[in-house]
Amino acid sequence: MKTTTTAMRTSLVLVLLLLAAASAAAAAASSKDRCHSDDKKALLAIDAAFGTPYHFASWTPDSSCRDWYGVDCDPFTGRVVGLSIFQDANLTGTIPDVIGGLVHLRNLMLHHLPGISGPIPPAIARLSNLSMLIISYTGVSGPVPSFLGKLTALTLLELPFNSLTGAIPASLAALPYLSGIDLSRNRLTGAIPPLLLSRSPDQAYLVLSHNNLSGGIPAEFAAVNFAHLDLSRNALTGGDASGLFGGAKELQYLDLSRNALSFNLSGVELPEQLYFVDVSHNAIYGDIPAQVANLTNLQFFNVSYNRLCGGVPTGGNMARFDAYNYQHNKCLCGPPLPTTCNK
Repeated sequence: MKTTTTAMRTSLVLVLLLLAAASAAAAAASSKDRCHSDDKKALLAIDAAFGTPYHFASWTPDSSCRDWYGVDCDPFTGRVVGLSIFQDANLTGTIPDVIGGLVHLRNLMLHHLPGISGPIPPAIARLSNLSMLIISYTGVSGPVPSFLGKLTALTLLELPFNSLTGAIPASLAALPYLSGIDLSRNRLTGAIPPLLLSRSPDQAYLVLSHNNLSGGIPAEFAAVNFAHLDLSRNALTGGDASGLFGGAKELQYLDLSRNALSFNLSGVELPEQLYFVDVSHNAIYGDIPAQVANLTNLQFFNVSYNRLCGGVPTGGNMARFDAYNYQHNKCLCGPPLPTTCNK
C-alpha cells in the first residue's frame, strides 16, 4: 500500500512539474510574440522624431517590436532591453527626449551617425537600468553630462569621436559598477577626476586620448586595477606616473605618449603582462629598467623623445625594437643606438 501511495505521489509531482514547465514555455512563447505597449510607443516616437527615415523601415505599428531592426527584447517580459542605431550617414537630428521612455533599456548604442548633433539629453538619466551606453562617431556636442552619474547600473561608458567639450564630471567616479570609460577624440579640458574608476569591481579600462586634458595623472590611479590605460595626446604635466607600474599590477596596455609628464623611470617595476608601452614625447628621466628585456609578452615599447640616460637593455626580447624606439633622449647609449656607452 505504501509503495502504491509513494508511486501516486511521485506521479502527481511529475505531472505538476510538467504542467509548470508547459505553462512557463507557453508564457515565454506568448511573450515572444508581444511587445510592451509603452516600449512600442516610445520606439515609434523615436522614429517620428528622426523624421521616419528608411533606417526604421521595419518599425511598423502592425508588427511586433521584437522583429524591428536594432531592437532587442527580453524573451520573457517582452520589454525592450537593447537599442542599437548605427552606420547611417543619412540619419539627422538630435537624440530625442522620448528615448527616456524605454525605462527597461540595458544597452544603448548610437554609433557612426555623423548627422546626429546637439547635446546628450537629460532624458538619458531616466534609463536607470542602463548597463552599457555607447555614443560614438557622431556630431554630438556639449558637455559630458554630470547626470550620467545617476546611472548606477552602468558598467561601460563610451563616448569617443564626438565633439564633446568641458571637463570630465566627477560624478562618474561614484558609479559602483563602472569598469570601462572611453572619452577619446573629443575636445575635453580640465583635470582628470582623481577618483575616476576607483570603485571599479573588475579590471579597469580607461581611454582619454586626443583631448586637451591638463594637470597631472591622479595619485589615486595607483590603486586602480587598470588593464588598459590610454592618456595619450593631451596636455598632462607633472604628477608621478610611476605609481601606475608595479610587479603585482595587471596592466597590459599603457599609452602616456605626447604629454609633458616628468617622472623617474629608473626604479619602476614593469607588470609582467605588459604587451604595449608608449611613453614617448614626454620629459621622463632616469634610465630604462633592465627588466624590460624579460617581458615575454611585450610587443611594442617606445620611450623616444624623453630625457633618459644610460645603456639600452640587451638580451631577451630587445631585438624586437630598433633605434626609432629610443631616439631623441638626453644620453641613452648602446645598440641599437649609434652612440657607444662609456665604461
